[in-house]
Amino acid sequence: MVVSIDADLADAIGPVPRRLFGSFVEHMGRAVHTGIHEPGHPASDETGLRGDVLELVRELGPTVVRYPGGNFVSGYRWEDGTGPVEGRPTRFDPAWHTLESNTFGLHEFVDWARKADVEPMYAVNLGTRGIQEAADVLEYCNLPGGTALSDRRRANGAEHPFGITLWCLGNEMDGPWQIGHKSADEYGRLAAETARLMRMIDPRVELVVAGSSNEEMPTFGQWERTVLAHTAELVDHISVHAYYQEFDGDADSYLGSSVAFDRYLNRTAAIIDGVLAELGLDKKIGISVDEWNAWDQRHWNEVEQPALRAQPPAHHPRVIEDTYTVTDAVVVGTLLNSLLRNVDRVSMANLAQLVNVIAPIRSEPGGPAWRQTTFHPFSLTAAHATGTSLKLSVDGSPRIDTALHGPVDQVDASATYDAETGRGAVFLVNRSTTESAEVSVRLRGAALRLADARTVTIPPGGDRHTANTEHSQPVAPTALDGATATASEEGTTLSATLSPLSWSVLVVTDHG
Repeated sequence: MVVSIDADLADAIGPVPRRLFGSFVEHMGRAVHTGIHEPGHPASDETGLRGDVLELVRELGPTVVRYPGGNFVSGYRWEDGTGPVEGRPTRFDPAWHTLESNTFGLHEFVDWARKADVEPMYAVNLGTRGIQEAADVLEYCNLPGGTALSDRRRANGAEHPFGITLWCLGNEMDGPWQIGHKSADEYGRLAAETARLMRMIDPRVELVVAGSSNEEMPTFGQWERTVLAHTAELVDHISVHAYYQEFDGDADSYLGSSVAFDRYLNRTAAIIDGVLAELGLDKKIGISVDEWNAWDQRHWNEVEQPALRAQPPAHHPRVIEDTYTVTDAVVVGTLLNSLLRNVDRVSMANLAQLVNVIAPIRSEPGGPAWRQTTFHPFSLTAAHATGTSLKLSVDGSPRIDTALHGPVDQVDASATYDAETGRGAVFLVNRSTTESAEVSVRLRGAALRLADARTVTIPPGGDRHTANTEHSQPVAPTALDGATATASEEGTTLSATLSPLSWSVLVVTDHG
């Protein structure tokens, strides 16, 4: 059976936001220290930024990076990371039971973001602090001078404002684990008053209010309605956090995770629409998926976290350094497809995190940096998903029965087309761990040629658990042999055979 996928190049879901391909750097484990920053490493520059990691970040292609947390931000004092490094205090971070040296802070992050060519997304502490903290850090960052805090920034070596426009109003404030956890009413009022003051200081700011920590929270839905009732007039985005994992070897359910992701995004969008209608507001509030990934949370909750908290706090311990497999890479590919299918509602998204902590990039202190398996679907999607995301009709896909999601399509797909450049891309996943899939993709509206065809799948001699390590990286994109394109006046038909457990991209162009 051939799976038939049909799309009209003029029939789009919406433009692909470049912020859809963001990431996240938190002061957690080795994400910062020995991750992006390691003074004395052979590859580090004079400021301690690791050049080998920077090179991989640029290849990965994130467009925006959220900082400094995460749970960490709810107990963070931003001032600790400013001024001469030798005078910065070491603090205990109760969120992750670690010691924070503060040798990397606001100035270092902005410098790193500029070198990495990413937009900073800064989170304020609405846990232990609040409105004044947000006002102070915004004044420090964005006012040109002539005030106490902007002049302090200049004295600390940054003559010109940082110009950060994207701000998160706290983090996961619905979670009982969060420092300064609040009810929806408490947080909604605090977020609204913080937003008002921030807009007085810098009217250019874009604000992300904290939605539910996950769809399984007992307050999901009501939390969003209450928070938006307070803030809808004042904010631009509401956050979604989504992590998926494999339970007890149930690969089929794990590979169907994007079905749950689609549902989560659709439910959140419906809640936004309902609140806006009730308030009579004619505006759009985007969904900021500012944390998403594959993550073995059960291992963290049951094994890693208790062991960490049983020890005295230490500097940057190894925390949730998940080693990703081929299976994980394919799941990440389906979640990227889900984001592309929902570009009409999702305004930005951040793969959490960037280096070492559940990350596509790993590094060793004093040693190498390398690409995890999940690096590849992200980097290739970020590179090729431009223009608009297309509406797809998928017919004839076999169904896979899953314990968690019911029947799901064996073939998962998304596609984009950029009319300005004449380039398009089709992103295809074969969820089956045993069966290949024949796929025919009809793109109506232009005669295109096949420019590239790549796949990420089980390497020779490997299995679905094959991973990349410091010493060997067998999982990498390879040519998708046999892929073809046939053009006519009506459009273009692409044909390909997808290996079991694979993520693939077909790149097309109208250039001869």
